[in-house]
Amino acid sequence: MLVIPTLLGVMIINFALTQFVPGGPIEQILAQLEGNGNVFETISGTGSETLSSSTADQGYLGARGLPPDFIKNLEKQFGFDKPPLERFLNMMWDYMRFDFGESYFRSISVRDLVIEKMPVSITLGLWSTLIAYLISIPLGIRKAVKDGSSFDTWTSGAIIVAYAIPGFLFAILLLVLFAGGSFYKIFPLRGLTSDNWDSLSWGGKILDYLWHITLPVIASTISSFATLTLLTKNSFLDEIKKQYVITAKAKGLSEHAVLYGHVFRNAMLIVIAGFPGLFISVFFGGSIIIETIFSLDGLGRLGFEAAVARDYPVIFGTLFFFGLIGLVVGILSDLMYVFVDPRIDFEKRET
Repeated sequence: MLVIPTLLGVMIINFALTQFVPGGPIEQILAQLEGNGNVFETISGTGSETLSSSTADQGYLGARGLPPDFIKNLEKQFGFDKPPLERFLNMMWDYMRFDFGESYFRSISVRDLVIEKMPVSITLGLWSTLIAYLISIPLGIRKAVKDGSSFDTWTSGAIIVAYAIPGFLFAILLLVLFAGGSFYKIFPLRGLTSDNWDSLSWGGKILDYLWHITLPVIASTISSFATLTLLTKNSFLDEIKKQYVITAKAKGLSEHAVLYGHVFRNAMLIVIAGFPGLFISVFFGGSIIIETIFSLDGLGRLGFEAAVARDYPVIFGTLFFFGLIGLVVGILSDLMYVFVDPRIDFEKRET
């Protein structure tokens, strides 16, 4: 039940903040009509002359010389002729019915716009999460077993260096080395598919898809190894030192049987239970920098462009939808704890 007030609070705060941010959608249009490029140049004074005293009395900075009726028609078209409270209540009523409206500037519904950008986010989120788990968990277990060894030392150094490298810098390095920069041209420079995608066979489409996503996925995954690997290692170290492990070894069980028959389930509880949250954060987070560098049109760029253009239906529609998903995933993470270890009970009990 806390999902409802939490989501409502998120929407109220963000809606209230936009009422005080300069450069709304109407100002954007008026600034372009006045030939000022965009409203941000107008506000900063780089795209126009100093505002006259008469301009300061007008509602919009870009409204100089435009008929008042034209301004009022724009306000009515975008719904700004209504009080903020009424606009917010109408918006939330639509969102409760999953009607997110239409983009101000693209003549397409927000739902269709998100679906259009989803393949990029699915690609980066799904593959990045799976690769991180497939590599980090075995590596973390190995580091726990070899704790203090040279293997543990140099692998720790390697993953910390990888974590410290900014994702965008690593992405540029990959492009320079392997995408036709100064060295090799092994992978394509941009996009998820080739121009001849439709004419390829199913096998060819799969290979073409994997060929295109290799560098973006590596760039978006590199920094996630450190946290997951060290979390796995520390979880196993905590369990290995417990009494039941010593007892199991005393009974003559092999190291493999003790590690994967007894320790694994308890140690992996926190790692596996966090999978839904990690996947959703990567899936819907969308890296604007990674997407820009590799010319991928995903949710990251969509959110950035909507914020710059003050495309409120896109901003608030995606905020509501992804906020709701994030809160639901929090519940799923709790259920994962019970699934992994049925002994966990979240119900309050009297002692």
